[in-house]
Amino acid sequence: MLRVHFDPADLARVRIARSPDPLAETVLSLPALQAGERGGVALAGWRERTRRGLRSTVRPLLELAPGAAGEYVPEAFIHAATGALPDSLDHTWSLPRRQWTADLRATEYLRPGTPRWINALHRGEREWRGLVDRTVREYHAVAVAPYWAQLVATAQADRTRRAAITVDVGVDGLLGSLHPEVRWASPVLHVPCDTDTDLRLDGRGLLLVPTFFWPRPLALLDNAAPERPLVLRYPVVRDLVGYRSVWTPSAPAGPDGALSALLGATRARVLLASQTPAGTGDLARRTGTSPATASHHATVLRAAGLLSTGRDGNGVRHTLTPLGRALLAGGSV
Repeated sequence: MLRVHFDPADLARVRIARSPDPLAETVLSLPALQAGERGGVALAGWRERTRRGLRSTVRPLLELAPGAAGEYVPEAFIHAATGALPDSLDHTWSLPRRQWTADLRATEYLRPGTPRWINALHRGEREWRGLVDRTVREYHAVAVAPYWAQLVATAQADRTRRAAITVDVGVDGLLGSLHPEVRWASPVLHVPCDTDTDLRLDGRGLLLVPTFFWPRPLALLDNAAPERPLVLRYPVVRDLVGYRSVWTPSAPAGPDGALSALLGATRARVLLASQTPAGTGDLARRTGTSPATASHHATVLRAAGLLSTGRDGNGVRHTLTPLGRALLAGGSV
């Protein structure tokens, strides 16, 4: 059991990530692909579809996070927190040398007999980095990308619900409702772990990150920069109904596909066009619609709390609200 000790500064630094990280989800899905007991029947259909769609070229990737390695995950690949796979890969490859060294030590300790090429990867050999980069992208396109819009929508709904819990009953209520295996007894958070240890945050805070493919809470402390927040990944779906909502047909392709599936194509374009504050005529020109149509959709978005509208001389100016910006951040992949 990991016992995480909070002080008042830590409680003030509890944050919830806007969405899962695509690289982390890709890597965390690898054990579930290889071991049927991870996710069980809920992932059976995904597992079958993914196996059929993969080429033999991704086989080395399966050694990076095998299904038979207990609770081991390659930590270097789950540090990022971006909304797009290329950005997360760039972040990973730019990690400082001390980070890769620390993660290699953890890998060798948690996974005796690590394949030699993984050691070479951690030492920075370009051949292996290139191979992993290519295979991660190829695997992601088959295993994760088709479901990403629905996965992000599920995470956004969960984030909204947890934000409401925090408003209603405070951080105590938030930490006490994370997962059945996580127990909050102020000021200590108890998280399942292979080792019995105590961790004092000392003001660094906690970042809560939803995860879909990892079935249990997973705590990750930055080995090379311990001043960074503790990352706690928690399962965002825990029942078959939740899994089915992710396996539904994917959103339309394109940078605003998830938004289009949620809002409708025109309304999604209006929201995207509002990233820079604009009058109604500006929105109409940016979206190729009439001023009346742009005004109608802006009114609907304002009623949903995604836009705010204020006077600007003789006209009005539409601006994204924080909720609207959060939706765009989670919906563009």
